[in-house]
Amino acid sequence: MIIDCHAHVSAPAALWVYKASIMSHRGEHGRKMPEVSDEEIKESYFRKEMGPVAHIPMMDRLGIDKQLISPRPFQMMHSVKPSRLVHWFTEETNNIIARSVQLFPDKFFGMCGLPQAAGEPITAALPELERCVTKLGFKGCLLNPDPYENGGEEAPSLGDRYWYPLYEKLCELDVAAHIHATGSKSERTPYTLHFINEESIAVFGLANSTVFKDFPKLKIVCSHGGGAIPYQIGRFQSGASRRGVDFIEAMRNLYYDTVLYSEAGLRLLIETVGADRCMYGAECPGVGSSLNPKTGTTFDDIVPIIKSFDWLSEGDKKMIFEDNAKAFFRI
Repeated sequence: MIIDCHAHVSAPAALWVYKASIMSHRGEHGRKMPEVSDEEIKESYFRKEMGPVAHIPMMDRLGIDKQLISPRPFQMMHSVKPSRLVHWFTEETNNIIARSVQLFPDKFFGMCGLPQAAGEPITAALPELERCVTKLGFKGCLLNPDPYENGGEEAPSLGDRYWYPLYEKLCELDVAAHIHATGSKSERTPYTLHFINEESIAVFGLANSTVFKDFPKLKIVCSHGGGAIPYQIGRFQSGASRRGVDFIEAMRNLYYDTVLYSEAGLRLLIETVGADRCMYGAECPGVGSSLNPKTGTTFDDIVPIIKSFDWLSEGDKKMIFEDNAKAFFRI
């Protein structure tokens, strides 16, 4: 079995129309979401958008059996004011994800978005996390390290006690957080680069904190192979050694997905943190679903790359493709 731990919802147009509407009237006309039929949701997964074929056909093409689907991060608008818009849109997005899981139970598990409105305490997002886990059966949430969306104000490091109520709730519910930034207000740093920067900052902050001593049962996975961290590992190891810290061992408190799309990147990640800390992710369909002219397949067709690593045992590969995700998300 192959489980894609990093995938996003394919939603009907009504969800994006809803977002545009509430942003334009700033909530003055209320929060009512348009009616969306089951057929409209089903059609979204068979409508070609980001890949050569639609969402579920793309999964079949890449050999993906199941996915954990979450909101599309760049759509989450955590920095928008008034903050009620963040809560409304997040809740409606999570409802669409829940219905997608109900309509395709053999394909999807849910990962919720958190209404992390910039400037609010993280406790304001916890009721939605609890609703999604206890009432909708979600397996965890996305965690945005920068609700200000690269807008000039800085959020606390993920090692800061600001985040502790969230960590406590995640442990109480026994669910996971998946680190993934949202949008970027900067043209100089577009959102796809902002993702990598924030993932790097997140890993660095957590590895240099006492979070996993304070919350030994906390489960966190980082998107895109930990950002730039594996590539710069020697620098971080050297700096941490001055404080008597083994940076790689600290990194291994987290898990990392394989949304990297290159043989060299995948090799470096797995060799750095170990197969037991890697989970297959392709974000299929997504950024990597364009054709690679050198191979004739899409960039996110990484199953053959991982299978080709003769330095990994069959047990290692099975951990990456399914075992780690099954244990981590309790599926």
